[in-house]
Amino acid sequence: MTSDLVKHGIDPDDVGSNTSNNPTLESLLAARLTRRKTLLGGLAATTAVFTGTGLVGCDSNDDESGDTGTPAATPPLGFTAVPKNLADKVTVPAGYSAYVLFALGDPLVEGVAAYTNDGTQGDFDKRAGDHHDALAYFPFPKGSTSSTEGILAMNHEALTDIYLHAAGPTPDRTGATGPRPLAEVLKDQHAHGVSVIKVKKGATKWAIDKSAALNKRWHINSEMALTGPVAGSVFAVTKLSPNGRTCFGTMNNCGHGVTPWGTFLTGEENWNAYFNRGNDAAQSDAVRTQAFARYAITPNSKGFNYRGWDTPVDGTDLQKRFNVTITGASAAEDFRNEPNHFGYVVELDPYDPTFTPRKRTALGRTSHEGSWFAPVKAGRPVVVYMGDDSRNEYAYKFVSAANWDPADATKGPAMGGKYLDSGVLYAARFKDDGTGEWLALTPDNAALSGKFSGLAEIIVNTRTAADLAGATKMDRPEWGGVNPKTGEFYLTLTNNSSRGTGGPAVDAANPRSYEDPKGAATQRGNVNGHIIRLADSSGDAAATTFTWDVYLFGAQADAPAATVNLSGLTAENDFSSPDGLWFDNRGILWIQTDDGAYTDVTNCMMLAAVPGKVGDGGQKMVGAQKTFAGKAATPDLVRRFLVGTPGCEITGVDMTPDYKTMFVNIQHPGESGTLTTFQSNWPSMTTDDATVTGTAITRPRTATIVITKNDGGPIGV
Repeated sequence: MTSDLVKHGIDPDDVGSNTSNNPTLESLLAARLTRRKTLLGGLAATTAVFTGTGLVGCDSNDDESGDTGTPAATPPLGFTAVPKNLADKVTVPAGYSAYVLFALGDPLVEGVAAYTNDGTQGDFDKRAGDHHDALAYFPFPKGSTSSTEGILAMNHEALTDIYLHAAGPTPDRTGATGPRPLAEVLKDQHAHGVSVIKVKKGATKWAIDKSAALNKRWHINSEMALTGPVAGSVFAVTKLSPNGRTCFGTMNNCGHGVTPWGTFLTGEENWNAYFNRGNDAAQSDAVRTQAFARYAITPNSKGFNYRGWDTPVDGTDLQKRFNVTITGASAAEDFRNEPNHFGYVVELDPYDPTFTPRKRTALGRTSHEGSWFAPVKAGRPVVVYMGDDSRNEYAYKFVSAANWDPADATKGPAMGGKYLDSGVLYAARFKDDGTGEWLALTPDNAALSGKFSGLAEIIVNTRTAADLAGATKMDRPEWGGVNPKTGEFYLTLTNNSSRGTGGPAVDAANPRSYEDPKGAATQRGNVNGHIIRLADSSGDAAATTFTWDVYLFGAQADAPAATVNLSGLTAENDFSSPDGLWFDNRGILWIQTDDGAYTDVTNCMMLAAVPGKVGDGGQKMVGAQKTFAGKAATPDLVRRFLVGTPGCEITGVDMTPDYKTMFVNIQHPGESGTLTTFQSNWPSMTTDDATVTGTAITRPRTATIVITKNDGGPIGV
């Protein structure tokens, strides 16, 4: 994402706030054990005590609704690997075509002017937002398996705001030089969130049906509802939400999920980075101080995505709420608790634009990527896996209290409350012997007992609870996916510059720390990232133990085989910083990158893989550190399918049920450029062909592309 950190060569997602020595946080938590005072302004502590242990989950795959017997084998890959390159265009395999479907600013509805791409237009509540991220295809009509008509639900994570406004944001997006114009702030806010659009295949290409009544933009000012343990608690009370149940907007939407009942889930990632907190340390009790610090919101701080939204002189409370300084006599008089309305998995119904989105707080409050379901089984709990995308954070899963009823697959969003609001949230501990355990984040866990007033406080402080439970610090847990053939969970660990370089030491699950040259610079830590996978015990997704190994280690092909290129990557499949991850129902794994380490050699990419299973490799030593690695990644098993444009991230992928149309997002092309020196000019404003670049004066735009095989066959095989 674009930020001042990016311009200084720092990935904002790689800025962590985990300073715990699991689980030694007793000094910070002492105040919890002795206080019997009012929590967070004006309400009794006893009102925050919840007796339930609820939580539940979601998925990015079109998972089946029951047992299907022995699955068919994953088909072999059937395309020629795309070479690494630095071209200002999208490169796809020979025999494939790609075109732009939906780019920043494109109208969703009739009557909105075509986008001029000069930063002068508004109406972003009716246009495509920026930074397209995770997406999902829902066949239309509901209940069909149509591969020619459907709905795309899509996240808009953040902004490249220098291109969004005519001359960049004014006066300065930090607000340091004065208040921002309200019109610009509204454009910023409306360009975040989620788009829901109806799409249809014509004679030759897909197009947006702008006449469809279900086309919808959900953005930072849209009304939503809190559900689960945090809803109605003292932690959720604000000036705009005195009952602690209503909230407004969703932001920094990154990964996603598709529920077994056919709704869309969107994860709120770097939500903590949008707020301004003044000097209210004296007014903050120890509870608030610790809670905010664990999410990197400290006194006199502005987050790395702060955009001065609280500064317009004519702004309403929808803008002022981004200043979270304590100013009132109670939480109902200011926005001290506004950050507690974010950091959740949000459920919306792509088939019903009137449905009020629900923030399912039981799934935890973290920097959520996505939510990925294990295959649901009749009479068994619904299980969802998740990652917290910041360095040294944790992997999670949720096990529902309710058991799956296959009849619920047709009942839509009413099922969200049944399966997503009550259950148990767990954090993962990866052991050095290739096994692991899931640690319950509940009041009856002895490591948490007495440290929190109840489940609501545990959820608001999910990271602290996982610290205390003793979860394993991971190298930026991002996207995941569940292999439909085996039920095993895969999780990308994008990179970690602090691993072994002043942060945590290497361990079995995060075994690399090394030096990697990039030009004249030397990068250190786990520079290229890896993908870990786990198999819950006895094939039961609800089990509390598992086995694990590292499926793939990112590396350049010529890196040392004994310490860096542990997967044996070649020129046909070497990669760095895995991020997006998605299984299609054939069992092919699609891996997308968001990289800064290897971008002197190649733009970010997407690879296709035929995965194996946990234990198909063996033990390896990385220096003195033992780990467990999958089998070698030969080009017949892992192959580069696409290369993007300079400055971009490849993120978001789905297919039609017949596998003949693929939708992929090219996020923030040219993000490090300026209005005088563009890093990219993609996509063209004169043709929809994604495999060509634009003119030298074209502002780059995030865009969704469509990929098809020229012979009309299924993609990837």
